[in-house]
Amino acid sequence: MHDSFQGRNYPSAREGVESSKFHQETPQTSSPSYELAFADTDFLWSNDMRGVRLLLEMTKADLIQREEQIESTVVIFGSARILELGAAEERLAVAEADLKDQPNNPHRQREVKIAKSMVAKAVYYQEARKLGRIISQSCHLFGKCDFVVTTGGGPGIMEAANRGAHDADMKSIGLNIVLPHEQAPNPYITPKLCFQFHYFAIRKLHFLLRAKALVCFPGGFGTLDELFEALTLIQTKKVKPMPVLLFGKEFWNRTIHFETLVDEGVISEEDLYLFQFVETAEEAWDWIAKYYNITDSKGD
Repeated sequence: MHDSFQGRNYPSAREGVESSKFHQETPQTSSPSYELAFADTDFLWSNDMRGVRLLLEMTKADLIQREEQIESTVVIFGSARILELGAAEERLAVAEADLKDQPNNPHRQREVKIAKSMVAKAVYYQEARKLGRIISQSCHLFGKCDFVVTTGGGPGIMEAANRGAHDADMKSIGLNIVLPHEQAPNPYITPKLCFQFHYFAIRKLHFLLRAKALVCFPGGFGTLDELFEALTLIQTKKVKPMPVLLFGKEFWNRTIHFETLVDEGVISEEDLYLFQFVETAEEAWDWIAKYYNITDSKGD
């Protein structure tokens, strides 16, 4: 990481830590209070230092993106559970075999129903991968890292979008989050741009910090949370307006009846224009390209 103080008179923090190791062992030097504050993990991990840790998470990811010359991003949200067609069909085959052994088991019946739904949703994996490629191919238009595909870094739709950027041999970003269960970033994220966060709030900040567009594929609580936070920030003018594209009108209208919110008076009718529905990767890119007046598109 670039050191803005390079060449100055003061020793670096690393040099300070190394120098601090060379001292005579006494009751005073053995005390935890004698350890350098920034090298004292017990101190840094304490509840009182939460604000410092928040700042560190915000700054580290920001500095690395600046070093990698990331100018702007297109953020793609969506379910971690939506699989590529082949994997979805394999899961359905397992569920149907289990149901055959227990034909009257309601749990097995429900598993088959869900597995069939996931086979139908595999088209979203395909479209997210295609969209990741189309968006990434636009980078050449600007001579810099504009419209860099960014995801939550996990499997499913996130993997597909990063994979599309990888297909185009372009950079993409993954913003992973530490969870109680074992999980890992998908293998298609550019390694230098694969981040891990402890705090959801800082991860969300980075989703929107450089975003020029948001594309939301079908998803669960996490996707809904990210979508509605973004819409709230745009509605309240806390972030600049940008295209917010909901992929799959049928899914979204079944999941959220937006017009009911208008009828109930809890949002304004013009709030319905904060987002648009799209059905294909090409349509999504057309919305973004038109919004930013990009005419030399290579998305086809």
